[in-house]
Amino acid sequence: MPRTTQLRTYTVKEGLLDEWVARWRDEIVPLRLELGFEIGGAWVDRERNRFVWLIAYEGPELFAERNALYWASAQRKAMDLDPDDYLVSTDDRTVEPQQF
Repeated sequence: MPRTTQLRTYTVKEGLLDEWVARWRDEIVPLRLELGFEIGGAWVDRERNRFVWLIAYEGPELFAERNALYWASAQRKAMDLDPDDYLVSTDDRTVEPQQF
């Protein structure tokens, strides 16, 4: 299967950016890595209350199939983490690397 990379931009509710980042780092990232995803980096834009990160997957399934497995997993459900509690909006874009 081809490698798929997504650039994800989240607008976080006022006052919750640091809490969101901590939960993402401590809970979401380990499970994503366990399921074969790669994290290409993460950035905070405090001025706009945004969190931006790169996630990639290259494996036997399509990205969407592996992502569905992540959301359906017992580990994800055990997090008791509803993105709607933290995020105002999300923008997920599939991107391709370019030579420069």
